[in-house]
Amino acid sequence: MKYSVCVDAVYRGKDFLESLAKCHDLGFDCVEFWSWWDKDIDAVSEYIRRNNMTVSTFCTKFISLVDLQYRDAFLEALEQGIFVAEKLGCHQMIVQTGADTGLPREIQMENLRGGLLASQRLLEKHNFTLLLEPLNTKIDHQGYFIKSSDEMAEVLDDLNAPCFQMLFDIYHQQISEGDLLRHIEKHFSKIRHIHAAGNPGRHELYRSEINYSYIFQELERMGYDGYVGLEYFPIDVPEKGLGILARGAKN
Repeated sequence: MKYSVCVDAVYRGKDFLESLAKCHDLGFDCVEFWSWWDKDIDAVSEYIRRNNMTVSTFCTKFISLVDLQYRDAFLEALEQGIFVAEKLGCHQMIVQTGADTGLPREIQMENLRGGLLASQRLLEKHNFTLLLEPLNTKIDHQGYFIKSSDEMAEVLDDLNAPCFQMLFDIYHQQISEGDLLRHIEKHFSKIRHIHAAGNPGRHELYRSEINYSYIFQELERMGYDGYVGLEYFPIDVPEKGLGILARGAKN
């Protein structure tokens, strides 16, 4: 299994470049993060280049896609994000739908599809992919517009363009819908990236009701060749949980 360390989560509140160095020292050659606008991207780019690391993905600015008044702002921010991604040699970004505005759901869904379709030409020009992420609304993201992989898959079917794919977050989908492996297999052709964290608590993978060893085994059986992003908030020192995964990946 290929792992991508979400530095903003695992090393939350720590110096970013120092955290990259700790990931590298543990043997991880791929990282991801949430926000690019609060980082020295030139310094990050230089560090990953010097150390033969890669950036698997990061987030677009958090601008609603279901609220029509923010469409132009979303498209402008997306272009900025692609510029940053190209500096980092990254070819995909995570995008979130935004919160339910209270308008009829079909209107918000049309706004979502319209905003994404408006970005298609830009994405295709840069050979770039947006990763659409459903999030749980029970614990972490109350009011978020799309919580299930089933509904996100319907959006992707409507868009019918390779530049739009799904980020399947195992932690979020365990809470939202459960039945993880059936959902992964059902939507496998649409899943470009995966996130993992223990549940309950969103901590290390070994602090979890989810049998990650078996899930990773099944992902390999299905032929998944993307990254699993380690997006959790550790209770123990970060190096403990990362070290266990690093050693397992070498076995």
